Amino acid sequence: MRVRKAVITAAGDRHASLPLQSVVDRSGEVRTALRLTLDEIVQSGVEDIAIVIRPGQQDSYLSAAGPHASRLIFFEQHNPRGYGDAILRTADFVQQQPFLHLVSDHLYLSRTDQPCARQLLEMAARHECSVSAIQPTRENEIVHFGTVGGSPVAREQGLYEVSAVIEKPTPTVAEQRLIVAGQRAGYYLCLFGMHVLTPAILGILSSNLQAAPAGTGIDLSSALNQLATVERYLAFAVAGTRYNISEKYGLLLAQLAFSLSGQDRDLILTELVNLLASR
Repeated sequence: MRVRKAVITAAGDRHASLPLQSVVDRSGEVRTALRLTLDEIVQSGVEDIAIVIRPGQQDSYLSAAGPHASRLIFFEQHNPRGYGDAILRTADFVQQQPFLHLVSDHLYLSRTDQPCARQLLEMAARHECSVSAIQPTRENEIVHFGTVGGSPVAREQGLYEVSAVIEKPTPTVAEQRLIVAGQRAGYYLCLFGMHVLTPAILGILSSNLQAAPAGTGIDLSSALNQLATVERYLAFAVAGTRYNISEKYGLLLAQLAFSLSGQDRDLILTELVNLLASR
């Protein structure tokens, strides 16, 4: 499976301005969150990128994209009907090909020399199917994420056959339907905000949108849950961490993570100690 295209969704009410925020990267350079996401994609070998935005934001995004601006094509989500609808707006761009999808409110930090997206793309190519990146997540945090149920794939570290996807489940629902063998007690497999998806997902989203009552939206997790019933669908725990910058202190935590894994680690640790000592 060769993935040549990527789709970023950035039209949500709470998410539209997040990619324009600035972060100091591992090398000490100031970059926008959007630039970091685009770096992740391009360094993984994908060069054609679509972004779903709110009307009137194209110029701001082009400015925030830095050297990647020429790669971008924009889709404005007029009359929005949810996250699933945003992805569906890019159907003409995707053109019935597998595609990489990332959300705009997450930043990613790999624990290897390969970007998280590259790890995911290689797993999808190996198994020739849709694969969602996942991260083991504490029970008290699953109300913020889509959560996956399934079973480990034999002789594959961190790879799972998906049987169910539930958006932001309660701990009670997760305990009943989403426990996966081999996980630590109190941890579940939550979506990472990064997927390689086959064109089948577009057909499911289209059907869901047609069936939804007028004025209501459709989400991606429900469509992924359906995808698991019609074709092989895997989840893969990439060697990396996601930082949800839409959450309280999310941008701060992402910045600390980048700084503590970069060239200014000693400086940041010293300043943190000084800050703590002064309180």
